[in-house]
This record gives sequence, C-alpha cells and structure tokens, in this order.
Amino acid sequence: MTTRIAMWSGPRNISTAMMRSFGGRSDCAVSDEPFYGAFLKTTGQRQPMADEVIASMDCEWQSVADTMRGPIPDGKSVWYQKHMPHHMVADVSIADFPDHRHAFLIRDPQRVVASYAVKRVEVTADDLGYARQLEYVDRAAQLSGQPPIIFDSADILREPEAHLRALCTALDIPWDQGMLTWDAGPRQSDGIWASHWYGRVLQTTGFGQAESAMSKLEKNEQAIADQCRDAYAQLSEMRIRL
Repeated sequence: MTTRIAMWSGPRNISTAMMRSFGGRSDCAVSDEPFYGAFLKTTGQRQPMADEVIASMDCEWQSVADTMRGPIPDGKSVWYQKHMPHHMVADVSIADFPDHRHAFLIRDPQRVVASYAVKRVEVTADDLGYARQLEYVDRAAQLSGQPPIIFDSADILREPEAHLRALCTALDIPWDQGMLTWDAGPRQSDGIWASHWYGRVLQTTGFGQAESAMSKLEKNEQAIADQCRDAYAQLSEMRIRL
C-alpha cells in the first residue's frame, strides 16, 4: 500500500521541521514545496533567491502535478509533500490530487508575521495563505468525505509525540519513532532556498520547545495579522485536539 501526503502549510510555520520529521521515517520520501518555482515564474514575485529557485526546479504546473501523482521516489511506500496553499495560483489545485491524503498545518498569524519581521521581509495577508488554506480544508473534506486533518504548530511543539501519533492515525500510516529526532544539517531534498530560510531548522535535531510569549508587532504588521485572524480562528476551531 502506498500513501501520498499533501501537507498544506502557511509560511513561517514548523513546516520544514515537519518535513524533517517525516524524512526520519524509514518508509518515507519527502518533497520540499514542489510548486514554488512555478509560483515564482507565474507571478513574477521578487522573493529572495527567485532567479535561483526558478532555475533549480521544474516550473511547469502540469508537469509538477504529474510528478506528485507519480511513482514514489526511492521505492518508498509513503511520500510526504510539503505544499503552500498560496503557491497555487494557476489551474492546478488541491482538486488535482484526489488520491492524496490531505492535511493542514496552521499557526497563529501574530507569530507568522513576527517571524517575517525578524527576517525583514514584508508580506501581505495573501502571502500568508490563510484564506486559501480555509478553502482547501473545505475541498479536502469534500474529496475524502471525512473531517479535515488540521494541526496547530503550537500544539505539536507542546506535545510532539502525542500529536505526531495522532497525525499518523489520521493519515492511516503506522507510527515511526524516527519522526521525533533527526540529524542536523541540510538535506538533498531541501529546496535551494534553504540557505536563506532554513537557518534555525538546519541546526535542530528535533522539535523545539513550546512557543514563548507573543511578540508585539508594529502597527502595519498588526494590521496584516488581523486580516488573517478570522480564517485562522475558523481553522483552529476544526483542528484535532488531544
């Protein structure tokens, strides 16, 4: 039996740590934001390392989608695909992956915006993907006929093993103790953008501590977080709680 997992996460979440976690499984291949190049090529957004990203990967929407639906790399039985909902700006969408197991990783927008502020990168509410994530949650439920699989990063950081076990149960895959720890450093599966965005994750060997006190944002930053608040609240209400 094979399982393709599409994990839809907003940016500046623990999505890369989650990719490390699944990469620690003996049965799992991982893919890092496979539609990022297509997104940059289509939108022309001048994000950090945009030219290098486009040159490094397949940037054709249908070709990438075909690959994600194709054979699992390295003969593995599980394929963890790290996706960003806001990248899906063309005619490819979650509906093109009816046989995937779809899951969603959310984080309080206050913390997401604060993380961008530390990187000195300006964002808009659309860049954070909450509205698209909410739309995809509804479509995933329609595809599967089951309640959506949603986890909040704060919950995972507070109790990693319990929530990862619950995630595996929801995905119908066996638990693997290798999901709790990993070796520090880069991976061949990392996107070329890892050198800019993954600094802290590259130093980790497991999930970090529970999140600290909420950061205070500048007025314009707070306005962006506030625009995402309602969608996040709706997603949070549907999340899996232990």
